[in-house]
Parts: sequence; structure tokens; C-alpha cells
Amino acid sequence: MAENKNARRGGVSVETEHLFPIIKKWLYSEKEIFLRELVSNAVDAVTKLKRLSSLGEYDAPEGENYRIDVSFDKTAKTISIADNGIGMTEEELDRYISKIALSGALEFVEKYEGKGDEQGSGIIGHFGLGFYSAFMVADEVEVITKSYTGAPAVRWVCGEEGDYTVYTDGIERTRGTTVILHVSSEGEEYLSEWKLREVLAKYCGFMPVEIYLTDEEKADEPQKEGEEPKEKKPENDIHPLWQKNPADCTDEEYNEFYRKVFSDYREPLFHLHLNADYPLNFKGILFFPKLRENYENLEGKIKLYYNQVFVADNIKEVIPEYLLMLRGVLDCPELPLNVSRSYLQNSAYVSKVSTYIVKKVADKLNSIFKDEREKYEKLWDDLRTFVEYACISDPKFCERMKPAILLPLESGKKVTLSEYLEAAKEKNEGTVYYTTDPELQAQFVEMYRARGIEVAVLSGPLDVRFAEVLEQGAKDDEKIKFLRVDADLSALGDGEEEENEKLAAIFKDAAGEDLKLTVKCRRLGEDDAPAVLTVSEESRRMEDMMRMYMPDAPATAKEATLALNLSSPLIGKLAKESDEKKAKEIASYLLMLAIMSNRKFTAEEMKRFQKDSVSLLNDLL
Repeated sequence: MAENKNARRGGVSVETEHLFPIIKKWLYSEKEIFLRELVSNAVDAVTKLKRLSSLGEYDAPEGENYRIDVSFDKTAKTISIADNGIGMTEEELDRYISKIALSGALEFVEKYEGKGDEQGSGIIGHFGLGFYSAFMVADEVEVITKSYTGAPAVRWVCGEEGDYTVYTDGIERTRGTTVILHVSSEGEEYLSEWKLREVLAKYCGFMPVEIYLTDEEKADEPQKEGEEPKEKKPENDIHPLWQKNPADCTDEEYNEFYRKVFSDYREPLFHLHLNADYPLNFKGILFFPKLRENYENLEGKIKLYYNQVFVADNIKEVIPEYLLMLRGVLDCPELPLNVSRSYLQNSAYVSKVSTYIVKKVADKLNSIFKDEREKYEKLWDDLRTFVEYACISDPKFCERMKPAILLPLESGKKVTLSEYLEAAKEKNEGTVYYTTDPELQAQFVEMYRARGIEVAVLSGPLDVRFAEVLEQGAKDDEKIKFLRVDADLSALGDGEEEENEKLAAIFKDAAGEDLKLTVKCRRLGEDDAPAVLTVSEESRRMEDMMRMYMPDAPATAKEATLALNLSSPLIGKLAKESDEKKAKEIASYLLMLAIMSNRKFTAEEMKRFQKDSVSLLNDLL
């Protein structure tokens, strides 16, 4: 294409009077983040100076005490953030403050990268766009700064329209930078010790430089005679627990940290201290909270930090959904400070972090099971819902957890799946018999117990779905089948099923048209129930699933099998009963008893049972 001689080049320009209203309204979703940004810049200033000192380019005074002071004056309507860090020269002030979004931190890291041991790490952000968050709560901002180089101090004053003035004569201050916000009417809520302390605790509670908060109006109050001067304490913990070596931390420290961060008076079940090296490079602590019976804590809180600076909580993209009931902190310096959810959703780094956490959680649970079996069994009731939900959601997690999955037994013991199947080889090989309601199904449980067959208790909301997952995940050479105690009686009787047309006719007649009844006869024990109602495992699971998606579906099965115990004296007498009316009454009553042991009565069945009971009692008198 021929060059157009009339073409000209240029750069996009932005007029500050148009940009500043956007900054004030849209820079961050929450106004309170201004304090995080300004304190982060102060931390960077200190970190840079420490870095130069470690490289021998700055001779730090002996006993140098680095700190950040946040102060406010409600009468003057000012908030100040002061540090004794690297400071700026007039030229640096012009480069990093007067030009929006130019990163001084980036230049610093590039200049000193690879020198010494620290490699420029620990730099949080930069003076640039984050600095201008100050205008979200202020209509005028001052910066007073003096460089560590000894260059003259400089004062920069900027109004909300973006017009600034730089003063260089007669500015007195020591090394470092002070940012003074002249608070607008929109930011007056932050002229409060309580509010500033709340924001500092949320965003700056673990920053690596001590932060002090002062109410300037109270600072000048005279000390009462005889009163001991109060020692001022920093608002933050500069050495958070997740940055320490796990071997140097005690259980009490973990519990105290948990209580402080999550305001939960109960101790967590246990914790997992994470310390991932290159290329993931993140640290953190995850806590397993004790769940209440109503599962109100199923959604936990994962707090995301960037070099000890709080970024966000309840970040669902960093860990899988099925781990969200956990609570904890993750410090990921590989993520940008102002990370967005769309970034997290599409980040390969985040995906690798998530995979790493899943593996570590499974490893931790397996470790407790292997090394502290008794403790693990005591924790299982609290862990059970979490483990089952995770296994249902993630087949890989399920495979890792399989050795440590416990089955609570009706006898009170807890065994692994492999332990159950090993004990079941002689009487019920490859089959796990379970009850969903030990009280309602007590008659069935007793019959299995009498034959030495252990019954698992799967009464939780996820238990049966979890059993299906274990069935589907079993290898070909170790197929597993879960059967509810009232689904199949093959392990209870002797010999084959027998036919008895007379008995079948009597009970089918008693069942009526509402229940399609299949009647089978087999020989159980003499002390066993004379009649038991069974519904196949497949049919019952299908009905349960239908009710899950169709709440208005019938609550009871339309088809069932009634097993008559030919070893029962009562069934023997009924088979010989010549009085058809009496035989039908007894059969109806036995059918209702069988239904009662299988499920709850419907309203109509309850009326019928009461009527049959009264009729039989009348016959006895």
C-alpha cells in the first residue's frame, strides 16, 4: 500500500478533568480499598529501603525501627499515612505521582532483580493508579516526601480536578513519605477510629511492616497524674502464621489464629499448612471447621492474600466447589493484587493451585487415618459430609480417599470399605448391607445381626448417592454392591424360594389395588418376622431420584415384594386357617406390620392399621 503523505501520528490523550470523576467513582468497587492501596505503597517504600540496605547501597542506622503511621483528625477532616521508607526526590515524585499508572516498583525490581538473596521479592504494588484511589474519599491530597539519598524534601498538592502544585523550598521532614487526605463529604465515615481500625484489620492485618493508628485529637490530651503511659501496639501481625515453618507452630497457635481470623469460638477439627515451592509459589493454612447439625457452615471462607495484603474472601475460583466448606488463608504472590474473578476462572496458575490443594487435602486425611486411626474415627462424623461430597464431585479425589473412607456400623464400630468386604467374604461377599433408618428398619437389622452380618448405617443426606459412586468406581476384580436391609433377603434364608398359592392369594387380596404385591415364600428363622416387605434396590433408588426432581411424586412405592416366613408358627397356622374372613383379617394386619417396618404409613394406611387393630382386639374379647 502506498504511503499517504498527509498521514500524521499521535498519541491518545486523556484530559484529567474527565479522568478524575471516573477514578473517584469506578476505580474500585469498595471505597475502603483506598486505605489498602496507600498503606501498601508505604509498605513498598519500607521494603525497597530494606532491600537497598541489604545490598550495601544504604547505610541504615543501628536499631532502625521501620513503621507506618495512620492518623486522622476529625476536626481538620484529614487522614494521613506516613512511612519512614525510601522516600522520593522531586524527579521521582514527578515520574511516579504526577503521571498516572507509571510503576516505580516495576523499575525498582528490574534494576535490582537477581542481586542478593531476596531477588526483589516482597514488593506489593506501586505509586500509580492505586495511589489515586485516595481521591475516592478526598477532594485534595498532599504528598510530603524526602528521599533516602538526602535530596531536599518535596511537597506535592493536588485537587480533585487533577491540577497539582509542587513546593520545594523550606520543606522540613525526615526520610520517608506522608500522604495527607483532605477528606470530602463522601469520605467522612472514615474519620473514625473504629472505622479505620476495621478497614486496617481487614486489608492490612498481616502486612509485613508495623502499622500504628492514632487519633490526633486525643494524642495531645495531657496524661493524668500517676497514670502509666500506655504502650501503643501495632494494628497488624507482621509475621502471620502461614509464613512460618509448620514445625515451629503449635496447635494452640493454629487455634488462636483460627479464632482471630474467623471469629469462631470452637476449635477446628484440624488444619493443613501449605507451602508450595516453584513454580506455584504460594503459602497458606486451611482449617476443617466443626460442622453444626444443620450444616450452616457448609460454605466456609477462603481468604486470598497477595504478599500478606488482603485481596478478597470467598474466592470460589481458587479451590474446587466441594472444598468451599473449608476455612483458611492463601497467600499467592503470583496473582495480581487487583485480581478479577474472570482472571481467576481462566488462569492456568489458579488451576494448578487448585489441583495441588486437592491432593494435599486427601494426603492429610489419609495421613491422619494411617497414623492416628482412633483420632480419625472420632473425627469421622464431622468429616463424613465433606468427604462424601468431595468424592461425589471428583472421582480422582475419591480414588485417593478410598483407603480412608469409613463405614459406620450399626454395632457402633467404624471400618473401612476393604475391612468390611474382607469380613463379608463368607456370608455376603462383595455386598454391603446398610440401613438408612436403624429404628424404622430395626426388625431387618436384627435378622442380619442374628446371622453375624454387619449392617452399615447410611443415614446422611449424601450417603446413598455416595454408595453409588463407590459402586461405579470399583475395579472389575472387586465389584461392590450396596443393598439396603429391606431390599433383598437372600442372605437370610435357607434354600430356594417356595410357592404357596393359597397364601399368595390371601395377601394379594389384602393389599388391594393400590399396591401391586408379589408374594414369595421362604424359610427364615422361627423367631424372625412372619412377613417382611422388600423393595428392590434399583426400584427404590429410582423412586428416590424421581422424588428429588419431582417433589410431588408419590412418597411410597407402587410395587413391592412380600416375603412370607414359612418357618414362622403364625404363617403355618394362617396357611391352615379355614375361616376366610379371619384369614383375611390376619393377613391384612401382617401386611400392615410389614409396611410399618419398611417405611412410614400414609394417612390412609394409618387409618387402616388402627381399624384392623381395633377389629382384632374385639375378636380377642
